[in-house]
Amino acid sequence: MSGVDVTAVAKSYGATKVLTDITQSFESSSFTSLLGPSGSGKTTLLRIIAGFVAPDEGAVRIAGADVTGVPVHARNIGMVFQSYALFPHMSVAANVGFGLGRRGIRGKVAKAQVDEALEMVRLPGFGGRYPRQLSGGQQQRVALARAIVIRPDVLLLDEPLSALDRRLRQEMQVELLRIQRESGLTTIFVTHDQEEALTLSDKVAILDRGRIVQMGRPAEVYERPRTKFAAEFLGDANFLTGKIRGNTVEIAGATIATQDALPADGTSVTVAVRPEKIAIRPADSAGNDALENRLPATVSSVIYTGTALTYMLRTGDLHLKVFAQNSDGSPLAAGSAVVLSWAARHSVMVEG
Repeated sequence: MSGVDVTAVAKSYGATKVLTDITQSFESSSFTSLLGPSGSGKTTLLRIIAGFVAPDEGAVRIAGADVTGVPVHARNIGMVFQSYALFPHMSVAANVGFGLGRRGIRGKVAKAQVDEALEMVRLPGFGGRYPRQLSGGQQQRVALARAIVIRPDVLLLDEPLSALDRRLRQEMQVELLRIQRESGLTTIFVTHDQEEALTLSDKVAILDRGRIVQMGRPAEVYERPRTKFAAEFLGDANFLTGKIRGNTVEIAGATIATQDALPADGTSVTVAVRPEKIAIRPADSAGNDALENRLPATVSSVIYTGTALTYMLRTGDLHLKVFAQNSDGSPLAAGSAVVLSWAARHSVMVEG
């Protein structure tokens, strides 16, 4: 199978820089999500890899070959769009086999490959139907079958699940991951959905203003964000700003321990702590002495969502958030004095 290499790619539209010096490799047979807000450049990067957009600078290599100046139809890619882009006047089989026909593959060979692709997306026997006779999820599967039937070097997915309702979206996430694992295709997936990126990906690349600010395994990027942007875009985070005092960070009159390497004494730093990493207990109850960090706070409000609780808290000028399981059905009341505690390894120093 084949990987993708992007080297020093830049793209501007007039005075607006969309991508700046993007250099990144996408490993063979891996599933990588490009995650970022609207305008971050993720779709432009995908379209440059596909060949729909030409970069102003830089190069794209697919399967080791430089395809920077190669038109879309001459690149061996499979593409799935947000809108599915199926031909309404053509049967499912004709839609799936469209790319094969353009490659000169017809007859029994084409039929066998179409049947195989429909089997892979779990739509055997649907070849004679038309897109209008299918549900949204089924249309998405047909679009996937059309993309993989040509046996591409890379599969490119541009927010393909965003038009589906939540239940179908979750079902298609499972199916998409299964198909990628079975086919072994190098897959690059554009999404703005954090949960989707964490669920599907071998690697997640977070884009901000035309740059990849962090790329790594989902757990790595989530647990050890490098920047404030990465921490708050992928998940949720509390940010505590203070100064280095010895081997701790002095914040809001408390000393916060971290396992990160510390800069010089007196340096201002920002520490990110995920809301689910923080334990909360009434101030007059016994705590967990194994947790290195403790911070007194007051509950401002409680958001009840059934299985979980979100506590909004304050301590001095700081406003914090804590996620907790609704284990006993008796949430702490607003105005309660509490103690927050967490392990030093969950205090992550971030830039920005």
